[in-house]
Amino acid sequence: SGEGKDDAGYMDMSVCELKHPPPQLCPMPEGLSSQQVVRRLILSSIVQSESSYLDSLKRILQEYQKPLLETQNLILNPKKVRQIFYRLPEIHQCHSMFQIALACRVAEWDHSEKIGDLFVASFSKSMVLNVYSDYINNFTNAMALIKKACLSKPAFLDFLKKKQASSPDRITLYGLMVKPIQRFPQFILLLQDMLKNTPKSHADRLPLQLALTELETLAEKLNEQKRVADQEAEIQQLAHSVGDRTFNKLLNPEQRQLIQCELLTEIVYGDNGQILKSKERKVFLLNDTLICANINLKGPPDISSLVPVGPKYSVKWFAPLLQTQVVEVGQDSLQSRDSVVTARRLSSISSTSGKVFLGPPRLYQELEELQHDLAVVEEVSLLVGTLNGTYQNLNTTVSQDWCLALLRLIRLKEEEIQNANKCRLRLSVPGKPDKSGRPVSIMVVFNTPSPLSKISWVNRLHLAKIAQRQENAPGWECAEEDGKTKAPFSFPLLTCKLPVFSSKTLKHLGPSIHSPSQSSLLGFCSASTSLPQGYLWAAGGGRVSTHGQVEIFSLNRATPRLVKTIPLRAPVLCLEYMKEPCPSTEEEAEKAQNAAKIGNIICVGLQDGSIHVYSSVDTAVQCLLTLVNPDSSPVLCLKHLLSFLFAGLNNGKVAVYHRKSGERLLDQESCRLVSLGSEPVCSLLTLEDAVWASCANHVTVIQVPSLHTQSFEAHPDPGCSVTHMVRSGGGVWMAFTLGSSLHLFHTETLEPLQEVNISTRTAHLTPGQVCVSSLLICQGLLWVGTGQGVILTFPVPTLEGIPKITGKGMTSLNAHCGPVDFLMSTSSTLASDLLRRDSILNSREEGATPPREQKPKRLLLQYRLHSTCQLPGKLLTAQPDQGNPRAPPDSLEHCPEDGSIYEVSEDPDVWVRGRSVELGREGEARRNKVTSTAIFSGGRGFRRIGQTASADTSSDSSENTLLVWQLPLALSQ
Repeated sequence: SGEGKDDAGYMDMSVCELKHPPPQLCPMPEGLSSQQVVRRLILSSIVQSESSYLDSLKRILQEYQKPLLETQNLILNPKKVRQIFYRLPEIHQCHSMFQIALACRVAEWDHSEKIGDLFVASFSKSMVLNVYSDYINNFTNAMALIKKACLSKPAFLDFLKKKQASSPDRITLYGLMVKPIQRFPQFILLLQDMLKNTPKSHADRLPLQLALTELETLAEKLNEQKRVADQEAEIQQLAHSVGDRTFNKLLNPEQRQLIQCELLTEIVYGDNGQILKSKERKVFLLNDTLICANINLKGPPDISSLVPVGPKYSVKWFAPLLQTQVVEVGQDSLQSRDSVVTARRLSSISSTSGKVFLGPPRLYQELEELQHDLAVVEEVSLLVGTLNGTYQNLNTTVSQDWCLALLRLIRLKEEEIQNANKCRLRLSVPGKPDKSGRPVSIMVVFNTPSPLSKISWVNRLHLAKIAQRQENAPGWECAEEDGKTKAPFSFPLLTCKLPVFSSKTLKHLGPSIHSPSQSSLLGFCSASTSLPQGYLWAAGGGRVSTHGQVEIFSLNRATPRLVKTIPLRAPVLCLEYMKEPCPSTEEEAEKAQNAAKIGNIICVGLQDGSIHVYSSVDTAVQCLLTLVNPDSSPVLCLKHLLSFLFAGLNNGKVAVYHRKSGERLLDQESCRLVSLGSEPVCSLLTLEDAVWASCANHVTVIQVPSLHTQSFEAHPDPGCSVTHMVRSGGGVWMAFTLGSSLHLFHTETLEPLQEVNISTRTAHLTPGQVCVSSLLICQGLLWVGTGQGVILTFPVPTLEGIPKITGKGMTSLNAHCGPVDFLMSTSSTLASDLLRRDSILNSREEGATPPREQKPKRLLLQYRLHSTCQLPGKLLTAQPDQGNPRAPPDSLEHCPEDGSIYEVSEDPDVWVRGRSVELGREGEARRNKVTSTAIFSGGRGFRRIGQTASADTSSDSSENTLLVWQLPLALSQ
């Protein structure tokens, strides 16, 4: 309808792509750079969109609120009118003041070119947050009042229709009132474009970043309030639709929160896999209950066109979450024939009962037939090998190709089954007990709108169950008294805790690193319930040990599993994962092709001054290379940037190694030393074109590849060394050896921007004894590990602004007994081909079964061979030899009869010998992205803060322990 679009016409495209640039506010001066021109265009868009927004607010107040409050109308009670338009006058006042200030900046633009500080001054005030919060929290109530008035007051409905009809753009009242909810996301897009076109040396650069921070923080708070209001409205709508008091108690918002709800299609299958019936249901996932409801969408169409009318529900069933299971059949283990037979047997059992819940059994039956045919062809191949004669079309080569073709068809059938499962959500829910009182489970099958929806449901069901565990109920303590506004899955959930390294062999837990990899054996459903795919390398040893060790854990399951142990001659002090460089030129690509395939590597820094290089995909985990710095000084930290590896040394120097063009490994001879001081180099941090290195209380910025340096003081106390640095957007947070304060610095001007004392943010830290032992930024959270084993998190902006801390943060009630030795994030993206929805061999409806007469009686094992002359033996043909005038009679040159058993079909999906087939439509998959993230912390033991130690909540305080937190899948399209 166009009601939700920005009037400036700018939001969906960059400034450079504008077909119709907004009118210039003043003549364009000559001699402007391209960036200055673009900045003026963006300023013009800001002015025009703000003017349009103010006009919309004015229309609401002048054309709707004012007439409804006039005494001669009295269509509605004035009290209800004020409730509908609550806080809109104050919002209009805020933006009227902003427009006046904006006009002043436009007038002096050619002299100052600054606008970022204006946004900070206008929208960082608490009044702005308060009025917008009140408006958003009241929005659902306002829409309900409008809907109720439309039903009970025909004059009011007629008033809305006339106002819409007389407006030039035909926007409804709802379309106007939703604009305040959209305003700050629009501002953010405009400022992001302005920042992209602002040079780093520009005076407006830092103000723009701070403005982006303020707007993102404001938008996040408003989004959270809107999310809570929408969820409460959904639960109220469900409660009002059902008159059962017992059920309404179940929906008490103080005890239960809505995690996810969506329209899904319930499917019932027939004996042959055909769809008997399907019906849309609304499925609600609460924190401890799953509810399935019927939908009644009937409503007056004239009202629905003016304001959204919520549906009415009737609950079909509800089940405790812990008794609900996701069931996947024939998907994750189709590699073995036994699993296929099991799936077939399950389908048969379902068929005999008269109800088929496991999906189309036709697919499993066809897969079993292919397995049978493969066994027969394998026997035929053995018999062909015993032939005395040699024939071109009947020999071991051909029979082996038949086997390969069948294997290919089997794999395609397995993939077709997986494709059918990608949008099919099977749930086992408890039913009524049978006559003997035994529990009965019912299988319910839903079709989800997309594979993303399916994987989201599986993941959130999995995490909602984890949220009910003892260690997560509660798992975090909020310093702010707003814990009720957050759903349980919005907190990182403690998934598991596991011992690592025997305390008898290694008394100190060192660093860790994530080596991402894709596992083709991990099924579509399992990928949403396991940790990020790949391997965790955990190191140990410490400076007081005489030896070191690395333990490698597989993460392709819900709980990490130890798969390899690497003993080392010296303690491990640091790890770094280094990606294989992408060749930038054809010459480099050719060199890379000729070089040995090494791929991504993992560098291990030891106390004896050496760096061991391992292949991240080498199952044997053999050392590929050992680098030794000239001074043999202990390697305290490692970071890579482009093709360079930086090693921070104990003697105050940074060793820089280079990976030569076309080569996979680092060059020992390329080592260069950058001297920073006499104190150890404790921390390294990479930015776009530089590496930050800390030495004592100073930080040195090393430019790449010139290695030019610039140093600045990070702390006034020379005895307070920088120990940790993490970067987000335009800022770097630093922690120190002394004190409990974190300092934020600007990445471009190197100026200090904020200081936060973490000991004042929670009651669980002893003041004066707090030190920061680890630091991490991941998905909008700054994680702080302390020497007391307590972990804190603070929300920080995720865009290109400054990662300032604005909230009071949260404290994890799951802690270590000793210092938090490290915090590490692991992240992986689900393989894009798993998100492809369409079936490869079958483009028809998933549940449909073709008539039996259309099924081919035999499988065509064909290749597209343009010549059979390379096959040995005489021709085997059904026709007499007619010869070839262009070739001798004994020639094996190709003729049509030779390839008759090969070239039967031109179907592009048929396997073609010698090249792979492009499968499916990759475009859809590339647009979708699913990211799995988990946080690992390492330290001594495990304890629950604020609880008496018990066998379930604590462990041996001297045992090295990993705590693993899992975050919800991040879904994007």
